[in-house]
Amino acid sequence: MDLKDFMEFVQTTARSVGAEISSPWFYLQFGLILAAAGLAYAAEAGIRNRVDMTSLAMGWPLPLRHFSRVMMSSASTAVFTLLVIISRVVMYHATWPSRSYLLMVAAKMGLAWLVIRLVTSVLRNAFIVKLVSITAWFVAALSIIGQLDSTVDLLDSFAIVLGGLRLTPLLVIKAGALLLIALWATNIASNFAESRINSTTDLTPSVQVLLVKIIRIGLLAVAIVIALGAVGIDLSALAVFSGAVGVGIGIGLQKIVANFISGIILLADKSVKPGDLVTIGDNTGRISAMKTRYISVAAGDGREFLVPNEDLVTQKVVNWTYTDKNTLVKIAFGTNYDADPRLVTKLAAETAAAHPRAQKGKPPNSILTEFAEAGMKFSLTFWIADPDGMDNVKSDVMLALWEAFKREGIRVPYPVREIRVRGGALPVETTVEVPN
Repeated sequence: MDLKDFMEFVQTTARSVGAEISSPWFYLQFGLILAAAGLAYAAEAGIRNRVDMTSLAMGWPLPLRHFSRVMMSSASTAVFTLLVIISRVVMYHATWPSRSYLLMVAAKMGLAWLVIRLVTSVLRNAFIVKLVSITAWFVAALSIIGQLDSTVDLLDSFAIVLGGLRLTPLLVIKAGALLLIALWATNIASNFAESRINSTTDLTPSVQVLLVKIIRIGLLAVAIVIALGAVGIDLSALAVFSGAVGVGIGIGLQKIVANFISGIILLADKSVKPGDLVTIGDNTGRISAMKTRYISVAAGDGREFLVPNEDLVTQKVVNWTYTDKNTLVKIAFGTNYDADPRLVTKLAAETAAAHPRAQKGKPPNSILTEFAEAGMKFSLTFWIADPDGMDNVKSDVMLALWEAFKREGIRVPYPVREIRVRGGALPVETTVEVPN
């Protein structure tokens, strides 16, 4: 369609609209449509206030309950469509069919919107629902008024040629719609595969995450190839963009690609996996999720640290549960020189062994480590089966050790400083006031 054909199309459409508006039957139909819209909104308010679909559709089959919920949410559109259809039937039999054309168009548009709402009700994303609904209704409206073919020709008439690729607005719209459908189907398939993989007990958590990521990426690539091929885009024509994409990755997407590759490495070598207790820098917590770009480390105070995958590959990471969950707890303490060091070590070992989380197969050990200036220093070590709550265990043992020291009269040293002045007077005069 060239510019001359487009101008003729616009002139023809303008003459048709002008002839329709000049007719008195147009205003009668328009008035009936406005009246039907007002009654529909009033009826919707009454229906929602008086009808409880939850209790009414309790024993209905699932498809019927779903249909009734959709119709209830679109009650105004359903009532409007019904009233317009009745008006159309009455006018069709009372006068010429051409005098109720506008009512027929309004009724078809109302029915199209109800069908679209019913179809899109299976989608969960609100933005996708709105986008699909508006686009589908716009296409249906053009088809109803007989302008769909002309609009398609108009969208296909404007083109940009890039290498061997001819880009038109129609091609972009088709590709976007097919990509949307393909990605939606891919998301459903990948979620199904993820649920089946996560329910398999034979696979480790890291292998499960790795398989899910590979499946998602593979399905995404297949969906894009199928969608672009379906609209007639030759993938070899996109080779002109590969250089630009490579430069973009090399300059602006280095960290993203590095984190992605690092995530694959972490999943493959199983150095960390969901559920591990790790210490990264000053942050300690359990790995709650492993994503394409980062891992989520949940601390015990409600915080979550999002650590880039690259940091786990290039920096030091303490994994408390890498090969064995058994954890050695170390407690350093001291006593004064009046205490018997053998008694102190015995009390410390007995106190640690009495804790319910201390492992019975690995007895605690307490040793004298240093004769310090302020007193003797000791080290107490014992094993627990899991690093969770290690600080609480240390606190319990230290409190019990304090109580044992008090029973035995053992004192914990603290710094004491004495100042002695030998010979001569103090450099500052002091006076002592005697109270009256």
